[in-house]
Amino acid sequence: MQDVNAESQFPMPAPAEPTVVSRLAVPAGLLAAVAGAFAYVAAVNPYRPGHYPVCPLFGFTGLYGPGCGGLRSAYSFIHGDFLAALQDNAPAVVGYLGFAVLWTVWVVRAVRGRPLRLDVGPVHLWTAGALMLVFTVVRNLPFGGWLHP
Repeated sequence: MQDVNAESQFPMPAPAEPTVVSRLAVPAGLLAAVAGAFAYVAAVNPYRPGHYPVCPLFGFTGLYGPGCGGLRSAYSFIHGDFLAALQDNAPAVVGYLGFAVLWTVWVVRAVRGRPLRLDVGPVHLWTAGALMLVFTVVRNLPFGGWLHP
């Protein structure tokens, strides 16, 4: 009796090439989620107390963390007050712009049928962490009062 490999008898068909619409599904879903979050923040003013919880770090220690003022920054950014957005949380504004650029690159690559590849190494992560630490320390020092949200 001859040993027959099942795969050689019934070869699997090649997977179908994903369509442009299917390649754009995940970026579109992410954009919808981010747009929904920004729409909520635009509608519910974080400058008015009682709508959002207090930053836990600030509530317990009185210190401004790297995320303190992020909602107010988003609100000001959405309403076109970019200086207030920068003053409330400058790294958040950099994050909004970075997200827009990265999302656009992702969409262009998806349309072309290429995957998005990010080569974020330890040096990049340590640098980002060090910058956030410096921002946090400076905004809590007396001369960094202009960085308070």
